[in-house]
Amino acid sequence: MSSDITAVWLTLKLAAMSSLILLVIATPLAWWLSCWQHRLKNIVLAVIALPLILPPTVLGFYLLLAFAPDSLIGGAWQQVFDHSLAFSFSGLVIGSVVYSLPFAVQPLYTGFTQLDRRFLDVGYTFKMGRWARFTQIILPLCQSYFLVAAGLTFAHTIGEFGVVLMIGGNIPGETQVISIALYDHVEMGEYYRAHWLASGLLLFSFLLLCVLYWCNRGGGRQWNFR
Repeated sequence: MSSDITAVWLTLKLAAMSSLILLVIATPLAWWLSCWQHRLKNIVLAVIALPLILPPTVLGFYLLLAFAPDSLIGGAWQQVFDHSLAFSFSGLVIGSVVYSLPFAVQPLYTGFTQLDRRFLDVGYTFKMGRWARFTQIILPLCQSYFLVAAGLTFAHTIGEFGVVLMIGGNIPGETQVISIALYDHVEMGEYYRAHWLASGLLLFSFLLLCVLYWCNRGGGRQWNFR
């Protein structure tokens, strides 16, 4: 049971770190996309949304190649931090950020495109800086979209299996997250422990979806790209 608790803690840590990093990355990216008008925009949107339909093992395979010590990214990481990026918690964080990127960008992109830009024009006339306009205008008006983005990325990271298995393997205390531990219990016939993890994930997913639908005002807004 202690190994399951460790897996739960590791998963929550991974989800929290990935969600925080994704909000930092996705906010300026979604804002830029909402303002950018170019014929290549749909291609950029397609690249960002690719993890939504790409099999997780495919993405995990290419990330594993990128994280290998003889690759450009993996080799540079090895030289700087003196440990391999593949089969490490750091690799899981980077892989989760890549895999969950569309779940952060989509809600924010929708919120920014629906934002009435006249509020920003008023703020500009009052000589408000960019940071002031973001914190005092954009953030309050798009608060629900930020909550949805954070909730979706957090939940999606917790439910990851294919990507984390490919790039992290199954190392207890290092890369063994809940989904991997659940798979192990089923393989070994430990259905009681599997039920304990699966029911916890089921309850968590249901409660989180209820909160997200409440933030989305009963589904009245759309989260998809437009």
